[in-house]
Amino acid sequence: MDVLCIDPRSNPLWQQLLTQQKSSVFHCPAWSRVLADTYGFDIQAFVALDHAGMPIAGLPFCRFADITGERIVTLPFSDYCDPLIRTAEEWSHVSEPLLSLGYPFLMRCLHNQHPLTDNRLTLAKQAKWHGIDLQPDLDHLWQGLHDSSKRAIKKAQRDAVLVRTAQDEQDLRAFFAMHLKIRKHKYHLLAQPYSFFANIWRHFVEAGNGALMIATYQDEVIGGTFFLEWGDTLYYKFNASIPMHLDHRPNDLLIWQGIQYGKAKGYKLFDFGLSDWDEEGLVRYKRKFATEEKTISFLRYVSNRVPTRQEQQARELLPALTQLFTDASVSDHVTEEAGNLLYRFFA
Repeated sequence: MDVLCIDPRSNPLWQQLLTQQKSSVFHCPAWSRVLADTYGFDIQAFVALDHAGMPIAGLPFCRFADITGERIVTLPFSDYCDPLIRTAEEWSHVSEPLLSLGYPFLMRCLHNQHPLTDNRLTLAKQAKWHGIDLQPDLDHLWQGLHDSSKRAIKKAQRDAVLVRTAQDEQDLRAFFAMHLKIRKHKYHLLAQPYSFFANIWRHFVEAGNGALMIATYQDEVIGGTFFLEWGDTLYYKFNASIPMHLDHRPNDLLIWQGIQYGKAKGYKLFDFGLSDWDEEGLVRYKRKFATEEKTISFLRYVSNRVPTRQEQQARELLPALTQLFTDASVSDHVTEEAGNLLYRFFA
């Protein structure tokens, strides 16, 4: 097989491969454009061609050389991004050029098991993935929900919580403000830059391949969920809400509205995304809706290269800066600016 290095944002070989292999939204050109436009990442892919020059396998990746050192990720800020392969031989063809570079390598696999048998890679951690089969009719889907979820949805409806599709930047800003506060005050983490969500809006929502749903109570925005669309799947990607209004159960209603949205558009699967293994509350919550549960495996290639003293210092500094900029005494504006400057280094 010939193996080419291409730009998956624009090369027709990549688009052709996506029509032949089971791919996710994290493989699609729009997602790579979001990452490139937000952070300046150079997204590339190795593609294996058959004897007729047709693409049969592929692996997207991003190579970094920054203050934390050199490394390769497929792909940054993605729940998972399996190699597009069918056989161990195809995995060998698309992985060998990357691993031969000798840099640390990280990949998250959900659907493809071939990399898990590669003894060059080690299992770094695991996470949970949940999905909802959207093929049954709505009545069947409703009956399949946990009783507590049904009660929560009915309560939101009784409280006159309304869900609508976001229309403009004002709605996007309202969502980002909630997202920033949740990341800062609940999880003590920095938020991705506002430009990241603006680029999702541009490359997905404006292109007709996504929606931001907003929940309101008495004309106040109290919750929101970003949905992305690719192939036969609706992806639940980002959610945020206002803690003081959680008694109105906006998040349960947003999920139910998302399920109905996915059904109306003919999608077969509702991808509930990644939950860290130790997020027991979140896992329990998703199980109330989900019909499928799987494992995302974080696979790592450890190179022989030893980090420099400066790189090690940078790696130690990032958690300390995160703690500093997410302290309650720091203004949300400063926390947002810290995310703008630092989030790229968490890739």
